[in-house]
Amino acid sequence: MDNEINQKSTPRSFWQWLKRKDKRSDPFYVGEVADWGGDEGDDCPDNSCVRSMENDRCEFTNELSFVTYSRVFVGTWNVAGRSPVGSLAVDVDEWLNLKDAADIYVLGFQEIVPLKATTVIGAEDPTEAKNWNLLIGKTLNDKYGCPLKPITNDNYQYARVSDPERRASVCSRTATPIGDQPDRGSRYKLMASKKMVGVFISVWMKSELLRRYSVSAVKVCSVACGIMGYLGNKGSVSVSMSIEGTSFCFIAAHLASGEKIGDEGRRNNQVSEIFRRTSFPRLPQDGGSPHPLTIVGHDQIFWFGDLNYRLYVDDNLARQLIKKQDWRALQEFDQLDRELQDGGVFQGWKEGNIKFAPTYKYSSSICNRYSGGLPSRAGEKQRTPAWCDRILWYGKGVKQLSYFRSESKFSDHRPVSALFLTQIEVLESTNPRLIPTITPTTKLHKTRVKKRRPPTLCSWSVKDKKACAKRQAN
Repeated sequence: MDNEINQKSTPRSFWQWLKRKDKRSDPFYVGEVADWGGDEGDDCPDNSCVRSMENDRCEFTNELSFVTYSRVFVGTWNVAGRSPVGSLAVDVDEWLNLKDAADIYVLGFQEIVPLKATTVIGAEDPTEAKNWNLLIGKTLNDKYGCPLKPITNDNYQYARVSDPERRASVCSRTATPIGDQPDRGSRYKLMASKKMVGVFISVWMKSELLRRYSVSAVKVCSVACGIMGYLGNKGSVSVSMSIEGTSFCFIAAHLASGEKIGDEGRRNNQVSEIFRRTSFPRLPQDGGSPHPLTIVGHDQIFWFGDLNYRLYVDDNLARQLIKKQDWRALQEFDQLDRELQDGGVFQGWKEGNIKFAPTYKYSSSICNRYSGGLPSRAGEKQRTPAWCDRILWYGKGVKQLSYFRSESKFSDHRPVSALFLTQIEVLESTNPRLIPTITPTTKLHKTRVKKRRPPTLCSWSVKDKKACAKRQAN
């Protein structure tokens, strides 16, 4: 009590000076919002000393907004039309890297069904999506002895409700409650799930975070841009969501295949179409809070999947560089890397350093040999190995901690994963809310955040519409 009295009696200017001094000496002070993800030497909390958000003790004041951190795992896997089997659980466990568990798991799949006429043109069959969700949920929760109830639908969206302790998932954009939901005792909850032919996305979050933080406006969208530009053999499924004051967008995509000259142009066109046609309309249950309507309106965006970008290089030279494990030399011929450097369809986007072998195309599910090459084998497709499976990101407050591939031989692709440290703005509130405090093992810092955010394409669009309406009125 004496300490509190002395602190209150101390001149305000002294405490302001002390805060400024502390910020200058702290290498992890982020100011408003730090733009991580550029150079390898960028300052950020070290992976070894950042704990899960779930384990932090928290408190809240009404005067400030704060920045906290979340670990987000993003993974992509083309499973070549194969159904998940019981023996695959070991591979999925290794892929999700649960020894270093994340707060949020975002998993994208391609070809969860064979891409044939009946699946591309026919009605959606939710069976495979349910099977994958069940396997993911069991892997995430059985590890901690938390059972998972059967999942009976392939499309989920988490919905906020009036009772903060009551959580439900909803189906499609109509926010209709679904009967069989993951058990309340589960460590990880399914936040969103969406399937379009063979493209599938599944988003999971630690249950504890749902009790500590406000998660809102969880929405899904699919864009089909395959055959004739509108069939779902190629395209994307996306999830939009907000955690406190930070909006996230996750896009799982499967782009046009082919390694002939000019095929990269088709992929670029599909990326542009996905940007143009992906939308997250406002719903009545959103309340008065504004939420992004398009991909670029979000604070942090993750684009991942079988993007199918290939190598501008002779097949023999590619295989020689792979044998030498000279990834830097091989990446000089990478189509997507050139797009990122030249400011093409992914202008301003970032990707971590690739320090693993190309993930496509493997000969069969029982060997670790690339398809084709010399001597050629009967019935094998000749394909130059390539990094088809990629993870990109865009936005401020994102730092990639790792980027790697797993070695499951389940399909002709190898799964790829990335672990990110993301900043989340905890908004001002009149109600007490928990936010992390600084501990010796957790690099978390209270930060004053301005209410005005940098303009985005979404905000400029709104301003343009208002300006047009005003001119017409005059």
